[in-house]
Amino acid sequence: MLHNFKKYLAIVLSITMLSGIILFCFTQQVQADKPRRVSAHAVKKTKISRQKVFVDSRYRHNRFYPIRGRYFRSLPREHRLIKHGHSHYYYSHGVWYRPHGGQYVVVAPPVGLFVPFLPLAYATLWLHGVPYYYANETYYTRIPGGYVIVEPPRGEVSELPPGNEEEDEDIVEDKIFIYPRLGQSEQQQDNDRYECHKLAIEQTNYDPTKNFPKIPPEQIMQKRANYQSAMRSCLDKRGYTAK
Repeated sequence: MLHNFKKYLAIVLSITMLSGIILFCFTQQVQADKPRRVSAHAVKKTKISRQKVFVDSRYRHNRFYPIRGRYFRSLPREHRLIKHGHSHYYYSHGVWYRPHGGQYVVVAPPVGLFVPFLPLAYATLWLHGVPYYYANETYYTRIPGGYVIVEPPRGEVSELPPGNEEEDEDIVEDKIFIYPRLGQSEQQQDNDRYECHKLAIEQTNYDPTKNFPKIPPEQIMQKRANYQSAMRSCLDKRGYTAK
């Protein structure tokens, strides 16, 4: 008799537990199917979070980039460190980052920042015979030893290279590569390039990162040539070979 009672009790308990599980699952499903009320602030935040990339179609560049101000927990695997004064910037595939709060935020690089390379994808523009390179809302121009980030060029830029021989000669002269013949470190090269840049500006009164819309094009080209010469002379004295 006692054995039958225990058997009956076990069956009742099993049925009760199974019923509870089924009821719990049904309740959860009903709650999940109910439309959620979302505040206006949450809706706005959701819309902003979806704007993670944009298409840079200027000058038919047509490339996708993460929006500035977006945070990442880690840097892309392929990145390079660029020092600018006491600040550190990280570069990867046309995008610039800065460390902030244990993460990395997408930023606009500062005018005057020196880099030894260009983005893999860029658009070339011409103004007064000077080439500018554009990618991700950033403009670069060539200087001895690499490139420098500059202000957007003012005036009518052209996507076609100039056609006369005089301007072509100036462009060829622009294509100078600097090699450290004394084995200078990357940090030392950055420091020398920046110091020679400042010295060349003082000597020639010309800054390639600035715009001079009121100066005739031929004077700009002459000032640029003088600046290039001063840069090469300074770098040569610091142990670099220009080719």
